[in-house]
Formats: sequence, C-alpha cells, structure tokens
Amino acid sequence: MATASGAPPPAMDEKARRTRDLLASFYNTDPSAAAGAGVASPASLARPSPTAAPASPLDSINSTSFDPENYMNVLVQQSNLEGLLQRHVKMAAEIKNLDTDLQMLVYENYNKFISATDTIKRMKTNIVGMEANMEQLLSKITSVQSKSDTVNTSLFDKRENIEKLHRTRNLLRKVQFIYDLPSRLNKCIKTEAYADAVRFFTGAKPIFEAYGDTSFQDCKKASEEAMDLVIQHLQEKLYSDSEPIEARAEAVVLLKQLNFPVDNLKSNLLEKLEDCLLNLQNESTQASISDISKTFRAYLIIFPDSEKRLIELAQALFSNRYETVRENLKKRIPSTDLLAMLRSLWEDATAIDEVIPEAALPAFSLETTRDIIRQHIATAFLHLQSEISDALVRTHSTSNEKLEELQLQNAMDTIKIRVSQGCIDLLQEFHHFIDGNTELLLKLRDLIIDWVQEGFQKNFQKLDRHFHVLSGRSKSFPQESSALDSVQIDKVPTVLVLMLAQLCVYIEQTTIPKVTEELASSFSGGGARSYEYGPPFVPGEICRLYRSSGEKFLHHYINMKTQKISKLLNKRFTTPVWIKHKEPREVNMFVDLLLLEFNGVVSEVKQILPGLIRRHRHSDSTGSTTSSRSNPMREDMLNRSNTNRARSQFLENHLAKLFEQKMEIFTKVEYTQVNNAAHERCLDPIPLEPPILDKLINAKLAKIKEQNPNMQ
Repeated sequence: MATASGAPPPAMDEKARRTRDLLASFYNTDPSAAAGAGVASPASLARPSPTAAPASPLDSINSTSFDPENYMNVLVQQSNLEGLLQRHVKMAAEIKNLDTDLQMLVYENYNKFISATDTIKRMKTNIVGMEANMEQLLSKITSVQSKSDTVNTSLFDKRENIEKLHRTRNLLRKVQFIYDLPSRLNKCIKTEAYADAVRFFTGAKPIFEAYGDTSFQDCKKASEEAMDLVIQHLQEKLYSDSEPIEARAEAVVLLKQLNFPVDNLKSNLLEKLEDCLLNLQNESTQASISDISKTFRAYLIIFPDSEKRLIELAQALFSNRYETVRENLKKRIPSTDLLAMLRSLWEDATAIDEVIPEAALPAFSLETTRDIIRQHIATAFLHLQSEISDALVRTHSTSNEKLEELQLQNAMDTIKIRVSQGCIDLLQEFHHFIDGNTELLLKLRDLIIDWVQEGFQKNFQKLDRHFHVLSGRSKSFPQESSALDSVQIDKVPTVLVLMLAQLCVYIEQTTIPKVTEELASSFSGGGARSYEYGPPFVPGEICRLYRSSGEKFLHHYINMKTQKISKLLNKRFTTPVWIKHKEPREVNMFVDLLLLEFNGVVSEVKQILPGLIRRHRHSDSTGSTTSSRSNPMREDMLNRSNTNRARSQFLENHLAKLFEQKMEIFTKVEYTQVNNAAHERCLDPIPLEPPILDKLINAKLAKIKEQNPNMQ
C-alpha cells in the first residue's frame, strides 16, 4: 500500500495501523493524514505496487479519493465470477472485523472518559475554599515580615557594638596567649609534651613574624629559647636506642614542622637501621620482626624518598637469613627443624610485605624455599648413599681380619636393613613437607612430590654406579673419591663384590617394592614437571638395572676367584721339573693353599648367598634336556682299578656324551650354593690310586691333628 505522495509507508503492525485509522475516522481528524496511514486493503496486501508506479483503482479503497463505481468497474473487468465471489467473502469478513474493533475501541474510550469526568469533579470539589485560605496566609506572612524589619532596625546599632566587642575579646585572648607562651612552652618541656609545644609555637609564629620586633620582642625571644631546648630534646630522642620507634618517628615529624633540616639525619638513621638489622638477622622471634616492621613503616612516613634503600635493606636481611638456613643444611638437620625455620621466615616475609610490598619478599621467599627444600632432599639422599657405602667399607675392613662364624652374614643383614630402613626413614622425613597446611607448603606440594620421586630414581641410579666403583668395575667420579679413600680399587676384596651382588638382588626384590608402595600411598600426585620428561620414578627401570648389575657382580666375583686359583695352580704346575719329579711322599703345600682358597669361597658363599643347596643342571640355564649333572664317575674310579678296560669305558662314555649333546662348561651362574660343578668341568679326572691317596691324606690329617690337638 502506498501513501498519497507515492512513498512507501513505515513498517507498522497491521492491528496498530487499523486501530489508528479507526480513531482517526471516529474523531474526524485530518482526512489526508488518515489517508496517508490507512488500513491496508486486501488488494493492497496481495499486490504490492512499485514505488514509482501510480496507484490503481483497486489500491485506492482506503484513500479519500476513492471512487466506488470506478472500483467496481475495474474489479469486474479484471476478475471472473469466482474471483468476485472470493473478493466478496473476504471483504465481508474485513468489514465485520472492523465493526468489532470499532465497537471495542469506542467502549474502552467511553470508560476512560467516564473516569476522567469523575476526576475533574473531585478536583473542583477540593479546590473550593482554597483561594480564601491562600489570601489569609499571604496577609500573615506580610505581617511577620513587617515586624521582623522593625526588630532589625531597632537592634542594628547594638549588634554592631556586640560584634566589635567580640573581635576585641578575641584579639585580647590572642595577645594573652602570646604573653603566656613562654611559660606554656616551659611547662610542655617539663612534662615532655613536645607535640603541644610545637603546636603552640607554630600557632603563634605568624604573630611573631608580624610584630616580633616591636610589641612582642621579649615574648618572641623567650619562646625561641624554649623551642631551641625542645629541638635539642627531640634530637636526643631521635638518636636514642632506648626510645621506641614510634617516639623517634614522632620526633622527626615535629622537627619537620619546625622547619628543622632533617634530611641530613636520614643517612645516619639509615646506617643505624642497617646495623640494627645485622644484629637481628640471626633472631627469628616475632618481637624482632614486629620491631623491624614498625621501623620500616616509620621510616616510610618520615622519609618517603627512602623507599628504595629500605627495599634493599629488607632484601639483604632475608637473603642473609636464608643463607644461614643453607649453612645449616650441611649439618644434616631434621626436616621438622628445617620446616620450622622456613615457616618462620615465610611469616616474617609476609609481615614485612604488608609494609613494603615493592620488595616482593613473599615471591623471593617462595623461590628460595623451593631451592632449599630441593637441596635438603638431594642432601638426604647423598647421606643415605654415604651411609650404605660406609657400611660396605667397614665390612671390607673387618673381612681382612680373621672371620668368625656368621660374621659376614650378620654384616650383610645389617647392610640390608640399612638400605631398606634408610629409604623408609627418608620417606617419613619427607612426609612432613606435604603434611603441612600452610600457604607455603600448599604452593610447593606438587613440586616436593616430584622431587621425592625423582630423588629415589636418581639415588638408586647413583647407588648402582657407586657399587660398580666399589667393585672395581668402573672408575670413581671426583665427588665419590672421598668415600673410597679406604678402598683401593685395584685391590678390591672378592667378598665385597659378592656382597654387592647379593645386595643388588635384595634391592630389586625387597627395597624397590617397599619404596614403590610408600610412594603410591603417601606421595601420589605431583605432575609439576613437564610431561616430556616422563614420570619421575620408574620402578621397572630400576629393577632391571639392579638385576643386570647383580649378575655382573656375581660373574665378576667368579672371575676374580677363578683367576686367583688359576694363578695358584699355574705356579704349582709350572714350577717343578716334571720329568725329574718323584712320586709324592706327602700332601704338597699348594694343596693347603688351594684348600684354603676353597674354604674361603665356601665360607663367603655360605654366609652371603641363600642357603639353597642343589645339584646344577644344564636345563637350569640353557634349556638342555640332559638329566642331572651329578656324575658317579669319581666313585667308580675309586672303586675299580685303573685298567685299560676302565680307561676305555671312560673315554667311550665321554665320546658318546660329546656326540649326544653339547657340553655346557661355562653356564649361567645363579645366586645359590652349587655342588659338583667343578668336578664335572674336568673332562678326564684321574686321581691317584686309592691306597696311595689314603696314605697321604691320613699322614696329613695326623700332622694337622698333632699341630692342633683340639681339632676334631
């Protein structure tokens, strides 16, 4: 639908436009306005015309220039019968809706008109008599104003006189105050009320500046002498160590009010404060920190431009105190004592931060505490490693002496307890760091858990490397040289190597599972370290490391023993001239040495390795199907004569064995006591004839018994 000017109408709800048109038609408003915003006809809603095109007769049904005959002619020409009927039905419905809306609109406006009429009637009733009251009020106000003017006129002269007398009285009081000022100042000096003295003098100072050379010359001179004494007392209070900091700060403020140059005192006072902090840096009592906090606050008030220097002093104070804590770490202090010192420092830093937040003491304390706790954890692991190493070295030193029964076994049990209990004690000690609910520990809890787990990982790895150094398999690092002063790497005792082998097995099977269980129950969480580094503690990796090291130590022990025995036998067999050698008359001393070595091996293995005694089989290490390696050869050879038939039978048996199976001479050795292994490794043992062997053995036994009568 287009307006009369041809412009498109503004967007408006259909019902709103219809209501507006009804109101316009009801109240007979401007027809052109009604035509410009009329209700859209069905034809106009169905056929929106272009903006530039003229309105058709079918679209002008709501305009003032509507021509019914022209409208019907056009409608009949453009529509068929069915279209005319539809248009009729639609137009009848619109007419009915318009009538209904018009009736509702008239009814609603009628109610509003009735309400407005009632309101106007009540207003007329209430206004009746108000005009008379207003005239009466105006006459009374006029009467009051005239009487007030009369009173003001009669009292004008007296008021001027009273104000003049009041000014004179105030001036006399000021003059009296000036004359009484010297005595007032002296009273203030006697009672040490220096703040009142300064207040009195500064109040009278403008008068002295104006009339001090004439009327009040004597008063000015006496007052200035008294104030010189006040300034002297304030300076004494400022430099007195016995005076509280509040009194000293008040003295500086009063001196500033007297225009006394206090800037030259700032450097002296700051130096004095620095000396005071040096005396208090080793004291962590709450009173000391409270005094320091008050001192800083007072100095900031007195010398606002000294903030930078105060920040430096505060940072230096806490740096020195934390350095003292670092020195205490070298003494291996308990975690509870360290935690108490760190908690006290954190509380002190928080208290000072309230006065000087620019010093950033909490951040510095948090960073330093993190480094100290990490250093404490690392130092604790180093001490544990040192204790284990010392126990092994002490065992080595005692093993060089004559061994008593079960001495090595007891030492081995002691070292095992030292390893396991040492780890458990460390966990209990570190637990204090994550049990606290202080703000400091809550911020570091995840880091501490990671450090503890990572510490156990590195500790076990370092301990393994240390074991290899003790065994002589690798060179020591510079930091480990102090622990090996009593051990010569080129003369490592074999018993120490065997103890290391068994200790590796114990750590793998007992210690690591215990540590893993404790870490999972008490030190779970963490995750502060980056994921790219992986988990801090990997028990499987440590177990594999000690399993491998234990096997290496065991083989190293076997190699060391076999090399020693081989050297002994080599010397025995290369020294004599066998072509000229006679039949033995007695047991050779090399046999005694050999038996001594064997007894030493038996004693060491018996005390250190588990007590499982069994026959060694190929299937234990190589998977061979050979039955037990026990060989009744020796009994057969001792019971039958050394005949060609026996030798032939012996060779046939071994040749058959060579063709039937692969001989495993150097098999894998387990951590057990093994018998008959040496016998089977000799492919062709031919002992002496039994009568000769028995004779030699009995002679040797008799000689030994003669030398040791108590021997059974």
